[in-house]
Formats: sequence, structure tokens, C-alpha cells
Amino acid sequence: MGLLDGKAAIVTGSARGIGRATAELMAAEGAQVLINDLDADVAEQAAGEIDGETAVFGGDLTEGGACDDLVAAAVDAFGKVDIVVNNAGYTWDGVAHRMTDEQFQAMLDIHTIVPFRVARALAPHWREAAKKEREEGVEVFRKLIMTSSTTGMMGNAGQVNYAAGKAGVVGIAKTLAKEWGQFKINVNAVAFGFVETRLTAAKEEGGEITSPTGEKIELGIPEQMRAMAQAVIPLGRAATPTEAAGPVLFLASPLADYVHGQVLNITGGMFGGMYT
Repeated sequence: MGLLDGKAAIVTGSARGIGRATAELMAAEGAQVLINDLDADVAEQAAGEIDGETAVFGGDLTEGGACDDLVAAAVDAFGKVDIVVNNAGYTWDGVAHRMTDEQFQAMLDIHTIVPFRVARALAPHWREAAKKEREEGVEVFRKLIMTSSTTGMMGNAGQVNYAAGKAGVVGIAKTLAKEWGQFKINVNAVAFGFVETRLTAAKEEGGEITSPTGEKIELGIPEQMRAMAQAVIPLGRAATPTEAAGPVLFLASPLADYVHGQVLNITGGMFGGMYT
């Protein structure tokens, strides 16, 4: 028996990194999982490598109507959706006085507007199902999990745009928790600290991604900053993607049916990242 037997999940940005690890854990625990990535070919490859029942939705979620299509694809593939993890995102760093409007807006689009649109697309499916279940006197919990960051909680130099997006998604999660609790929809967020992904790899490795608008964006952080980041983590190192995904699995599971409207810090106890 798996924690998620009989459940159907959407994990955005799930072809790589934390999203991929989350999709793998959910599939291992019995869930059907829709894999999403900006690059449809990469999403298809990831889905084929994950041991479990998967579906694929490739494309830019910031485009109009894409989030509605994402939810529709999962419903078409699995007949329902029980769990959604809004994980898709990237960084586009720069100091505030040199940041362009495009650079700032891009982070709001993917980290705040997309999760809102996904939630809005889910609403008719989940609210109507919950109303029927309430009339029948049964409780069925559904799960909406937002991905934030310690940058959104306490700021980080060079990431004013990313901080704004990640703070905004926390506000969405807490508001939806108040609105949707009556429908037994658990809405929570996770705030990640330093996790080993291509976004936090050494900048000297020269990785880059292409934004939805075609901009080439360098990935990673300088090695000196990586060393400093690890020095403020009491556990002594960054998290692996699987270690980051574990708490997401918890929030998606029946073990967290009474966890609601919370932000779970996944930081290794990072100094300055623990708060009430």
C-alpha cells in the first residue's frame, strides 16, 4: 500500500530537479502523475523514465489558457485530479537598480500568476466535487501545494524579482486556505533553502536556460557564495532534490489532512531562515 494509492497528481516543472524528485516519490507511493515542462520533449523523456502511470503536458504555462489546458489534460488522462504541486519556476537574478521591467515581470508571471491560474482552473472541479461529498456526509481531502523559497520569506540580495514572486505565492496559499478549507482542500506552501539543482550549481559550470520569451539566462551562483550558503546551514550541506521532495509528499498525503494554511520551511535549519 502506498501513501497516494488511487490519487492523481499534477506536478508542474517536473522533468528536472525538485519537481522530478517529487513526481518520482509520488509515483512510487501509488499516484498517477502528470509531468510538465516548458520543453515537451524533456517532459516526455522524464515521464518515460518514471516508474508508474504518467501523462505529459509540455509548454509555457505563462501563456494565456495554458493552465486551464494543463488541468484539462490531467482530467482527460486520469479522470480526476487530487493533488497539485505548483513547482515550475526559474531565477533571473540582478540588482534592483539595473533590473528591467521584463526581468521583474517574468518572475511574477511564473511564480505567482501561474499558480493562481492553476488554482482557478482547479476550482470548478474541486468545489463541485466537494459540495456533492458534503451532501453525502463524506470527507475527501484534496491537496494544493505552493512552492516558495526562503528568498520570499526574508529576501536575498540580487533577487528582488524572485523574492516578490515567492512572497506573493505565500499570500495566495494563505488566502486560498481561508477560502477553500470548507471544501476540504488543504492549501499549504513549502519554502526551500539551498537545494542542489541546476539553479544553484556553480556558475563556473556555465549552465543556462532559455526563458519563455527567448532570453538566454545564466544559471548558478558563484562558488564563493555556494560555500557561504552552506556555512550557515547547521546540517552542513545543501539538500538533495529527494530530501526537498519528501516534505512535499507529506503535505500531499493523508498524514497532512489537518495541516492547512502553513508554510513548511525546508532549510536544514539555515540561520535566519527559522521563524514563527
